[in-house]
Amino acid sequence: MDRRQFLNQSNAAVAATVLAAGTSLFGATQAAAATNPSSGSKIMNSTSSHVLERLTRDNAVLLLVDHQLGLYTGVRDIETLQLKHNVVALAKAALVLKVPVIVTTTTEKMWGPLIPELAEALPGVRHIERTTVNAWDDRRVVEAIKATGRKKLIITGISTDVCLAFPAISAIADGYASYAVIDASGGFSQTQVDMGVLRMQQAGVIPVGYSNVAVEMLADNAAPAAQAVYAALGIPFAGLVFDLKQAFAKG
Repeated sequence: MDRRQFLNQSNAAVAATVLAAGTSLFGATQAAAATNPSSGSKIMNSTSSHVLERLTRDNAVLLLVDHQLGLYTGVRDIETLQLKHNVVALAKAALVLKVPVIVTTTTEKMWGPLIPELAEALPGVRHIERTTVNAWDDRRVVEAIKATGRKKLIITGISTDVCLAFPAISAIADGYASYAVIDASGGFSQTQVDMGVLRMQQAGVIPVGYSNVAVEMLADNAAPAAQAVYAALGIPFAGLVFDLKQAFAKG
């Protein structure tokens, strides 16, 4: 089976799971509404707000998990330079938008330090070194996220199927909305990444790309931060657009 066939079958499986969950939820809502008319609307409102509420610079927090030199040597689903570009760009855009950034690493004696490009992009941002596999199992990480008062968790990790998937799913269980940045994460094989993404989708994690989450939080291309956000993202055609804008302004 090639990758396209796998993804098609995976999407079908996710759709079936979502449909089944929706049917179960509808049945539960109807039963609850029969005994308590107000409870049914609460269930539906809770579900819809989790999925549909927009990401903003005021409700989001960025968690960067295990972007370490040793782990990067095993990444096989994305070019290392592209991965570094994407995660650093996302971190820089978050800083421009004043979105809190939390960094955690695991057992640096085993997996190496934080990649220097990310350390340089986040001066003054301390990182939490832990020993747990799942970052959500470390009380300091969870408390740092809770301290922000934000419930939209944007998360990246190496590897996708473990260091990204485990805390993203755990955060959902604790009432957060999780957004997994797939192109700012990496895995040790394409199969592992595909399985990790599928598992996250089935648990309710929302897969996203590094640039679209930043642009969603920006919200308005006329905002004062717009040019700095696009510069941070490092999208070549965006730079060309701003060059044209400046040229037209001079004319």
